[in-house]
Amino acid sequence: MELNENSGRNKGQKPQTNKRPQGRVYENKPGLEARLAASRLLAAVIDRKTSLDGMMDGDHGNPAYTALSDADRGLVRAILNTSLRFLPRIEAMLSLLLDTPLPDGARALHHSLIIAAAQMLYLDVPDHSAVDLAVEQANRDPRNRRFAKVVNAVLRRIGREKQALLDETADVVCMPGWFFDRLVSVYGADEARRIADAQMTPAAIDLTTKSDAAQWAERLNGVVLPTGSVRLASFAGGVAALNGFEEGIWWVQDAAAALPVQMFGDIAGKRAVDLCAAPGGKTAQLLCAGAKVTAVEQSANRLKRLDGNLQRLGFEAELVQTDLMEFKPDDLFDVVLLDAPCSSTGTTRRHPDVLYTKGPQDITKLAGVQEKLLRHAMTLVAPGGSIVFSNCSLDPLEGEDVVVKVLADHPDFQRVPVQAEQWPGLEAAITPLGEFRTTPAMLQVADGFSSGLDGFYACHLRKI
Repeated sequence: MELNENSGRNKGQKPQTNKRPQGRVYENKPGLEARLAASRLLAAVIDRKTSLDGMMDGDHGNPAYTALSDADRGLVRAILNTSLRFLPRIEAMLSLLLDTPLPDGARALHHSLIIAAAQMLYLDVPDHSAVDLAVEQANRDPRNRRFAKVVNAVLRRIGREKQALLDETADVVCMPGWFFDRLVSVYGADEARRIADAQMTPAAIDLTTKSDAAQWAERLNGVVLPTGSVRLASFAGGVAALNGFEEGIWWVQDAAAALPVQMFGDIAGKRAVDLCAAPGGKTAQLLCAGAKVTAVEQSANRLKRLDGNLQRLGFEAELVQTDLMEFKPDDLFDVVLLDAPCSSTGTTRRHPDVLYTKGPQDITKLAGVQEKLLRHAMTLVAPGGSIVFSNCSLDPLEGEDVVVKVLADHPDFQRVPVQAEQWPGLEAAITPLGEFRTTPAMLQVADGFSSGLDGFYACHLRKI
């Protein structure tokens, strides 16, 4: 493996063996454990298709992560999200700088170069710190010691030629080719590129308020969105420290996720069920609208989390822990909400690992699961009642196609089209059939606030 001298860059030297004694006691360099953890978790995402959510669980996550301080955990999250958000461009830069690809057995070296480059290019980390810690990582790994000088040379050149490298890779699409091709086939090349570019910006924090969104937007330095959500400007610290949290005035919920419940219209006094209910944002919306709510969730831990969220908000619902397919209540419901499990490809602004842990086969499999769940959910709707089917996938296979299949043999249900005049500012998200289809490239917001929202699909059906 050698450095590439393309674009007038200096030719590097071949790596030399670093003959450190095997029994050496290394200095405990500040920040090194965080970088080691970031490299390991990045490897788990890319090479083993492991979701970051589970690995970064504060209590039961990856040991390399849970052993860190709160500050270092925050740093690891920032490094990983940034590395995955810009992964194709970082890999393109490395290929420009290396004459030959890294050896097959050097995956750990690859991951440490990725996280170091992400810090230098996209995060506010001093170049010398990122370089020094990456070289130290190489030196501590017996498989990679011989490449330590190459690591040093590659990263120092990234530091020197940062802007040139950013310019040279600006056209690289920052998502896996298989998924971008799917977007092009559905949305067209221009819109697909806008979606891909939008996911490079982290998602804003949106809040759903119990009432008076305008007042709370003013108090929290936010802006009211067409969905009725309050979008916050950037701020330091956690949401738990904000006004209104302890009092249970609002909850965090992406603007797109706030749409499905609103599609029901007036539901005060009606019997409602939220299927696949955790973490409870939509359950809270149903309760806030005056419905009598049953919340169904298969996972005991997720149901416990939902219960805690409802308690903070001062809401109470009937909680049922069961497999949805086994849920067969005595009485039917006026309102049924099925926010179905999906590939989550619409959430990459906040979960950039999704496109590296999921593949085409997952989308096909999940579409089959959704169809099965929707068919069962329809059996829970009382005559004259409604069901909203939704999910946070960008792929019609998991949305529009599911509804078309199910309606083909359910003449007792019909669409309730969304009326564009009732949703000023969201006209672009309403399909010709009157369904919602949002993408991260939609919803441009005033200066000082992040634009975009999650990719979401939602369809309202009524039982005739």
